Amino acid sequence: MFEAVEELIGEHADLEKRLADPAVHADQANARRLSKRYAELTPIVAAYRSWRRTGEDIDTARELALADPDFAAEVKDLERQREELTERLRLLLVPRDPSDDKDVILEVKAGEGGEESALFAGDLLRMYLRYAERVGWKTEILDANESDLGGYKDVSVAVKARASHEPGQGVWARLKYEGGVHRVQRVPATESQGRIHTSAAGVLVTPEAEEVEVEINPNDLRIDVYRSSGPGGQSVNTTDSAVRITHLPTGLVVSCQNEKSQLQNKESAMRILRSRLLALAQEEAEREASDARRSQVRTVDRSERIRTYNFPENRISDHRVGFKAYNLDQVLDGDLDAMIQACVDADSAAKLAAAGDGS
Repeated sequence: MFEAVEELIGEHADLEKRLADPAVHADQANARRLSKRYAELTPIVAAYRSWRRTGEDIDTARELALADPDFAAEVKDLERQREELTERLRLLLVPRDPSDDKDVILEVKAGEGGEESALFAGDLLRMYLRYAERVGWKTEILDANESDLGGYKDVSVAVKARASHEPGQGVWARLKYEGGVHRVQRVPATESQGRIHTSAAGVLVTPEAEEVEVEINPNDLRIDVYRSSGPGGQSVNTTDSAVRITHLPTGLVVSCQNEKSQLQNKESAMRILRSRLLALAQEEAEREASDARRSQVRTVDRSERIRTYNFPENRISDHRVGFKAYNLDQVLDGDLDAMIQACVDADSAAKLAAAGDGS
């Protein structure tokens, strides 16, 4: 079992030697790449060494138990520890999503339901902002198009992790499961008869791309400027500060009007465009991958209805993994951990099953 780890231990030792060489750090980009890989391998190596050591301790305790029955209890404790280490090591060896360390661009768009959908989009935005605040992430509203009643027709926000975090535990690792159609069932503020309505909002989550990851030819862009609309103050509404960028090869269109400066809006639009182009390239690669490598928790199909928020029952349901809880009020206040963890666990189980089928 875990024969492949021996090769990783060798790679880990080699990386340790290379990173100790000052000459390696002359190339900062290469040093960062090596450091990242070293950090990824370190928990695997540590878990494997504990697993091996526990196995040796079990053998010793069994021998001692032959002479002294009191050691039998220690054997059981050690066997339980080894089972836990075995499961931890199996999870650590599951192929990682290469984007798990990335920050994200999260977009919320009103869908079916008119003003009620826009109000729900505002509720979703607040939920994600509160969750980010809980876990210590930074957020930045890149663009927002408000509705008449204070909701959002569409809004884009950049979410960034702390400067240092465990490998594979970036924003994308948690929020990638949020992409899809979110359905709400409640009595709208605009409903005078007290009837429950169903409406929906769409959430799009993409890893934020570095400029070096996505090469954009300026000749492939059509950039239009126009006068901003909606709330924002006198200067926003009287100058041509809003920017619309069309990526001609793909037809992707991004608009930003949140800032007073045309340059700031252009920079925000380019950030969103880069993240969408990176996601598009990743989706194309995913479609080409074998079925065995695809996660059962589908994060690529943003058209899928993934979740229902039922206000009368204070219930939230995730339809992909069968998660259900009756704390909708707390979830909307940013308590997303249990729901996201259910998706993470289902994704890991699917990958473990796929790895087992391939072995």
